[in-house]
Amino acid sequence: MCQHETACPAADAADREAARTIRHRPEQGWTLLCNGVLLFEDTGELLPDGQVVAPRRPLAVPARNAA
Repeated sequence: MCQHETACPAADAADREAARTIRHRPEQGWTLLCNGVLLFEDTGELLPDGQVVAPRRPLAVPARNAA
């Protein structure tokens, strides 16, 4: 899929998010990478084979009230 010199990481590689951006739609919350991976702003991913990668964003921890 990638046509770049020094090809981007494949969609099944551990570093797949290092591929170049092809389309970026921040108003819709997604970015399409050269390797066909669709990244979402919540850190979830949709791989070209239809596999879903769950978001890895840490859950917010409520702030403690200082007493």
